[in-house]
Amino acid sequence: MSGLGTTPADYRYAVFHQPNTKFPQRVAGMLGFSQEQIATGLLVPVIGNTYAGAAIIGLTAILDVAEPGDRILMVSFGSGAGSDAFDLQVTNAILKRRESAPKTHDYIARRTEIDYATYSRMRGKLAMK
Repeated sequence: MSGLGTTPADYRYAVFHQPNTKFPQRVAGMLGFSQEQIATGLLVPVIGNTYAGAAIIGLTAILDVAEPGDRILMVSFGSGAGSDAFDLQVTNAILKRRESAPKTHDYIARRTEIDYATYSRMRGKLAMK
């Protein structure tokens, strides 16, 4: 943000890497973002850790509700592998384009939850006799 001359107050939304719920909340606080700014894109409590996809999936949830003119900070990073930060501004095109695909929460709502034993059987990790 210092390179862009911005502060957290310049952003309507922010989304960070989210291996768990506490990590992005802590990062947001350290950088001066409010919980309201990160709430829309904080999906790890609902869908779990999607690793490299976490920030992008959070961004899709934000774009489902963002309005033209909203500014978004998205930062992805992981275990020493590097980091990317994106400063995005929503344009009027969002109003037309976002209706051409299901919303992120629609995808989440249609999931079928399974327990670890079922997952293990499906992946061939457990053999049933």
